[in-house]
Amino acid sequence: MKLIKQFSQIILIAIFLSSCRTSIKKEYPIKYLKENINENNNSEKKRMEIKFSCGENGISEYLDDGWKILKEDSQEKICTWKSVPASKDCNMEKDKGCKITMPDKLGEEKIYLLEK
Repeated sequence: MKLIKQFSQIILIAIFLSSCRTSIKKEYPIKYLKENINENNNSEKKRMEIKFSCGENGISEYLDDGWKILKEDSQEKICTWKSVPASKDCNMEKDKGCKITMPDKLGEEKIYLLEK
């Protein structure tokens, strides 16, 4: 019985030590990657994503500042909401449960990906 316990302990210690060795061997690629990241930081360009919605347009300020548009996307967006009664008999001031909120004005949201 003691022999089985000692054998299982030796196996657990061997597994533990072998796992430590593999993690030590993996340190070299991590150091190599860190050096590559530091080299790329100097040549990396700044990127920014901005959104303008419902008729706003301030992209010209960024273009004048030296930013370039990499990607432009647009999608429909609700600009304003309005409250309407749910039925003809509904008094929205007295009965809050009969008020429904619905989209009022639809607009367009433009998304720009900029790079400098």
